[in-house]
Amino acid sequence: MVIEQYTIATTSKYNFPQPIMDLTLPQRFMELSLTSLKVMSKCSFQLNQQPLQQRSMELSIQAENLSPEPIHLKLNRQPTIIAAVDTSSINLGETSRGLVIAIRGACVWKSNKKYNYLRLGPFIFHITEENKGEIYNSLLRIYIPNHRGAANPSFNQLPLRMANLLERWLQASIAKTLNGGIILFDGSLTAGTPDTPIQQLREILKSARERGNVVLAFAKMTSLRINGLIITEALVNYKPPYLVPMIDLKLKPPLTLLGDIYVAKLSAGNCAFRLDIDKEIPHDQRVDAVEKLLGNDLINCGYPETLRLAHILCTFTANEVLAMQHYVRRKHRLKIIDRPDMHKLLFGPFGKGEDDNETL
Repeated sequence: MVIEQYTIATTSKYNFPQPIMDLTLPQRFMELSLTSLKVMSKCSFQLNQQPLQQRSMELSIQAENLSPEPIHLKLNRQPTIIAAVDTSSINLGETSRGLVIAIRGACVWKSNKKYNYLRLGPFIFHITEENKGEIYNSLLRIYIPNHRGAANPSFNQLPLRMANLLERWLQASIAKTLNGGIILFDGSLTAGTPDTPIQQLREILKSARERGNVVLAFAKMTSLRINGLIITEALVNYKPPYLVPMIDLKLKPPLTLLGDIYVAKLSAGNCAFRLDIDKEIPHDQRVDAVEKLLGNDLINCGYPETLRLAHILCTFTANEVLAMQHYVRRKHRLKIIDRPDMHKLLFGPFGKGEDDNETL
């Protein structure tokens, strides 16, 4: 397997294969990152290494039925570019005024039997109550030029919202530069929340269709159930690869499904995934897209290798976290403090730590 790296800068000189991307948003990420870090000089700094997780949007969706007959799939080896996008965010620590976070995005595409990748970031931010609105609205106005209202996400929601903006920008850029390819999203095509506005996702899907692309969204985790069972566990034992369409979905506003939902089992083993495919794509073209994915990408444990690499390349390793914490501490002369864990201090072995409570 061959993997080639591409780099992107915040100037007009970069070597992405099809140089028609508008770099205003990542440039603004860099500018706001540097600006936000200036206000943290000589603050106390409590270290952390906690990944920030996106919450599920499926809690109000229920499935009444599954199609009884699966759609059996065959490998289609017609040369097709496979592209995938993912982003991640992490909490590097706390200061006396706010949080220090890092955000990074990755795009991976497979063409001519080679994997290529592009990474943006890490962008390091010092988020405070005073600057959170300015940072988020500045990014939002670039991504949505006609945006007038003042979005004001909560302090804890802001890192995920910022990572989501970067992810949507990467998705939109791929949708506008790729021709006749398969675009893989991490997650679902459910919209209607502050993190995923309906109009943003609808425009991305429209741009992809106009250039002959098909969007497939793979969800690693799902809370959708049928007859009390998670949909990926409620299937009869057919021989993979196959798709099982879901029907009779019930949603509670403001959630909207912009894709039809399938259970996809693409390889032998116990792994099946929720797969959303753009509603506007005809049925035969949907099946053809999944078969081209099978014929052009590696499928390990039922999951596309291109999307797996996108996740790996945007995720922060422990060494990267230590390096960023060291950079922030040295650059801005921060004093490291070790704040006591009050649960363990008061209750000893019977007290859960703060991080333990957050993960319940």
